Amino acid sequence: MLNIYDGCRPLSRRRLLEIGGLGLGGLSLRNLMAAGNSSGENPLKGKSVIFLFQQGGPSQLETFDPKPDAPSGIRTIGGTIPTTLPGVHFGSTMSQLARLAHRFVTVRSFHTGNSGHNIQPIVSPASREANIGCHYSRIAGPVNPANGMPNNAILYPAAVNPKVPGPSARGDLTSTGPYSSNYKPFIPGKDGKLQQDMQLTLPRERFLHDRRALLRKLDQLNRQADTNGEFETLDDLQKQAIELLLGGGVSKALDLSNEDPGTLARYDTARYHGRDSWNKVNRGKSGYYNAQASTIGKLLLTARRLCEAGCGYVTIHASYVGVWDMHGDGNNLNMADGMQAVGRSFDHAVSAFIRDTRERGLQDKILLVCCGEMGRTPKINKNGGRDHWGRLSPLLLYGGGIDGGSVIGESD
Repeated sequence: MLNIYDGCRPLSRRRLLEIGGLGLGGLSLRNLMAAGNSSGENPLKGKSVIFLFQQGGPSQLETFDPKPDAPSGIRTIGGTIPTTLPGVHFGSTMSQLARLAHRFVTVRSFHTGNSGHNIQPIVSPASREANIGCHYSRIAGPVNPANGMPNNAILYPAAVNPKVPGPSARGDLTSTGPYSSNYKPFIPGKDGKLQQDMQLTLPRERFLHDRRALLRKLDQLNRQADTNGEFETLDDLQKQAIELLLGGGVSKALDLSNEDPGTLARYDTARYHGRDSWNKVNRGKSGYYNAQASTIGKLLLTARRLCEAGCGYVTIHASYVGVWDMHGDGNNLNMADGMQAVGRSFDHAVSAFIRDTRERGLQDKILLVCCGEMGRTPKINKNGGRDHWGRLSPLLLYGGGIDGGSVIGESD
């Protein structure tokens, strides 16, 4: 937390460095200078992308490409449910999405060629060392010049619930590859402290209503800092930095207490918390299934709020250490239990997002992409699970101006 007091308690150099970082994980004040692209043109067109990463590899047969008539040992576990599209069925845990199938696109011929737990072939075909959010940030700039919002963000479960495990800032999600660290993603809620890195404590009567006085105060603090060049561009960036610190787009977007209570309740997936139901495997004992089940809805809501405020690309990593990885072994649940553990909350959260964005008129402004790094084997293993399969994977696309109601491709 950033604290600036009047008069008797000057800020230490360490705390001043925290001002420079703004808690934006690699996005320092100096980096704000790179808000525009090198051509001087603004490539942003008022649209955003949310990538909901289903790490572990969701099964195509139990989600959007069921095979109820396949032979025993292959056929979809748990049954199927009809959708609003004639002749199209989903797996039974996708019951809410089945009623909205005419609103989005499902792809039944998508394949990653990746049978390992590696996000890079999915999000960075051009460079496997940097994810697509970093590519986006490199083109559009790390910060939206119109409003100071970071253009590349990653949300982990601990961003909305500090009591769940993590967050785990995976290197393959945060690496900028050959690019400068300026393009690292904004990761709110590091160590579960969502707002603490963005808070400013000031005497309200003196500073909150007098931005110029606050700028002068930061000028004084800057002159007290070591003259090592760290803040050589601070003067040029103060106004934009102060807008962020004083609850500009970032802080307001992250604060779910500002959301309509009815909307917040619609997204809430806490009801899918399984308590000790999944503790027969290690990932259940570690709380990873419950982390996804209880937070995925609020993560999608937070992502919508970030995009609405001007963020360009948001990655949601709700599936800690691969909770869609349903081998049925000592670490992972089998398909039947696994789909109950993570499938039902996913179905609820994405359905809430679709309804909410349509009501808000955002269906053309935000593109939601849902997929994992691979799918699951057609054949059920001896433990009632499915193993890694890079030849087919479920893919859902909604919004961004895409017409819904299509099922693209087919599988055998």
